[in-house]
Amino acid sequence: MAFEEVKENVEDLKQQAKELLDANIRYYKLWGFKILMKTNAMVLKMILLGVLGTLVLLFFSLALALGIGYAVDNHALGFLIVGCIYLVCFFIVYSVRNKIVEGPLLARFSRIFLKKY
Repeated sequence: MAFEEVKENVEDLKQQAKELLDANIRYYKLWGFKILMKTNAMVLKMILLGVLGTLVLLFFSLALALGIGYAVDNHALGFLIVGCIYLVCFFIVYSVRNKIVEGPLLARFSRIFLKKY
């Protein structure tokens, strides 16, 4: 009789372990889906803001180049000056790229992935 009780307890324990494992698998699937959706939403926002920012920058650049061109009475020189301004900005951003891109990006994704749920 004691053997039957032990056998029933082992069967119950086996069933409970299976249920626990299934619940953990469902939890981690849901957690992974949540992280994936947050990451995708952030990337989509960054792309959208980047496209809109590029359009704004394009029109401001054209306006600035034309304004400088009218001021110096040479449109080609106005566009050349704006191009040189962007070239200087490029070298400045390239020299500090690790501080302005990798650090904040790493910090943001670390907050998402390492946050306790």
